[in-house]
Amino acid sequence: MVTLQIHHSTTYSYWHALKFGPHKLMLRPRESRNLRLIKHELEIHPASALTWSHDVFGNSVAIAIPQKPSDTLKIESFLKLTLDEDQWPVFDISASAAYYPFLLSEDEMTDLGALRLQGYLDSSGKLRDWAQGFVRPGGCETLELLKEISNGVAERITYQAREHEGVQTPEQTLMTNSGSCRDFAVLFIDAVRSLGFGARIVSGYLYDSEQSLVGSAGAGSTHAWAEVYVPGAGWITFDPTNRSVGGFNLVPIAVARDIRQTMPVTGSFVGPSNALKSMEVKVEVTHG
Repeated sequence: MVTLQIHHSTTYSYWHALKFGPHKLMLRPRESRNLRLIKHELEIHPASALTWSHDVFGNSVAIAIPQKPSDTLKIESFLKLTLDEDQWPVFDISASAAYYPFLLSEDEMTDLGALRLQGYLDSSGKLRDWAQGFVRPGGCETLELLKEISNGVAERITYQAREHEGVQTPEQTLMTNSGSCRDFAVLFIDAVRSLGFGARIVSGYLYDSEQSLVGSAGAGSTHAWAEVYVPGAGWITFDPTNRSVGGFNLVPIAVARDIRQTMPVTGSFVGPSNALKSMEVKVEVTHG
């Protein structure tokens, strides 16, 4: 078990004072048997009215409405939590799903729904063909297949940090052979979806105590990865950026069908489109 403290700040600076619209904040971790939240505080300047709800995926969502105009909007999240995940987990996959291909139950197919549909157009079939290349004739072990696809993403794609928002399509990532952690995750998800699996995107924080992992800045940073549903085991975590399985060093904040639905901070202001002077994001992850 590890105790972590996370400070995540987002600062928007504008050329002159503006009136702000509602801002959607996804900054509170998804508590579970393995993740216990000890403390979470939000500090917003200028002072804001704050309401909480849960979205369709069960993520905690805060809506902040700044109460007065300002030339600066600063949103800070302070977390303290414990994470108790095995570094080398064993997954109790149902016998019926131990080998691919396998059949999902009628309820599973219905409930997974859109999580089994590719999120991006693959008209040329390039992604489907790439994913099918990992499937051995006559079938293969399900977990090994998923591991090989995850590792295959890291082997083919060169990691490249990208500061601007948005994500590449899987086809773009395969064509350029480069991408950020979110591009790795999106490629992996659409690849396994093309094989019939249910998969979802996860955004949160990567804890890197040894400062040796790809996509990390210092002891930790924001990160994106994937979860795949396998009967018996449930949702299995895959981080294709670091070729890892299981979430021993990952703090999930939001899960969703599409990465657009997991943005930590989104909102609006009243003013010209070029009013934004700068945006700065800082994340500090410390032990204890």
